[in-house]
Amino acid sequence: MTESNTGDAPPLADIINGAMEFTIPPAGKMGVRAIEARRGYASASVPIEGNGNHFGVIYAGVQFTVAEVLGGMIAIATFDNSAYYPLVKGFEIAFVGMAKSDLRAEATLAEEEIARIEAEAAERGKSDFTLEAVVTDADGKKVAVTKGLYQLRAHGR
Repeated sequence: MTESNTGDAPPLADIINGAMEFTIPPAGKMGVRAIEARRGYASASVPIEGNGNHFGVIYAGVQFTVAEVLGGMIAIATFDNSAYYPLVKGFEIAFVGMAKSDLRAEATLAEEEIARIEAEAAERGKSDFTLEAVVTDADGKKVAVTKGLYQLRAHGR
């Protein structure tokens, strides 16, 4: 599945955004939005409005969320959704700058890693993968870096 839009089908990011309010209600309430989702790539955003903390920056949990959803977005855009679903197993975040504006999170998954995940999931019914993401502010300054451990798991397992 890719982001390309053929015919009247909505872009994948629009589908993800439509589903997010039902599948991850807190992320929807924060205003987390998929920007782009395609094979091996995902980006998302979140506004500062309504997401600030007691000293004027975006709350840490919001920064976590905008980066963490990328694992699911990449899985949806990259793997067979009729056979597999993603889940998060662990997540690390380092706050490296002050988040004082809307944020964007971005992650990629290399083709070699995609092939490994697909093969392992087909053989074992599941496959772990690591996804590193970068969260930047409106000026492109890095405010957080993350490392998430996800699993692609066959339905019914």
